[in-house]
Amino acid sequence: MERQHISAAFDAELHDLRQRILTMGGLVEVMIADAIKALVERDTPLAEKVIALDHQVNGHEVAIDEKCLELLARRQPAARDLRFITLALKIVTDLERIGDQCANLGKRVREINTEPPLKPYIDIPRMAHWASVMVKESLDAFVRGDDELAIKVCQDDQMVDDLNQQIQRELYTYMLEDPSTISRAMKLTYISKSIERIADHATNIAEMVIFMVKGKDIRHTIA
Repeated sequence: MERQHISAAFDAELHDLRQRILTMGGLVEVMIADAIKALVERDTPLAEKVIALDHQVNGHEVAIDEKCLELLARRQPAARDLRFITLALKIVTDLERIGDQCANLGKRVREINTEPPLKPYIDIPRMAHWASVMVKESLDAFVRGDDELAIKVCQDDQMVDDLNQQIQRELYTYMLEDPSTISRAMKLTYISKSIERIADHATNIAEMVIFMVKGKDIRHTIA
């Protein structure tokens, strides 16, 4: 009975760890959406809110790291549980870096909102939408141990990369044809690159999920 009690308590702690990671992931998803909304609607106070939320993301990272280290020391997990906890440590690092990129987005939006709009924003919001979907699906794959969903996330990264390249080409054309657009276009290139990096971090998470489920490291191998 005591062994069953310990096992049930450990399962509850692992469930709590999953929920903490999902909460952190939900926060960065909100930051992505709000940063792009602030750009499209020229809402500088919302951009400021996104920047401020980065502190909450950092707080989640510290708390989850402490919980993971506590579980490793106190429970001494083995096999799959060990992989789950050690990968959780890595995943929250990627989530924290997504939060950093969102804060960077907020700062760029704050700057660009002081200038006249360069063009209607169509591809950047679309790119941000898919990057956010990748973040959500990578975390869903982690919580469910779904390697097929994780593989989909890795494959979807190419779509975000293609959109980024398309946006970069268009912005470079603006700069070449009209030097007065350079300041605004450069800020938009930084925004596009930040979104592309968010998708890269989601891909990192998905690759770690595949390792957790399959015990196979597929980094840099998925086409």
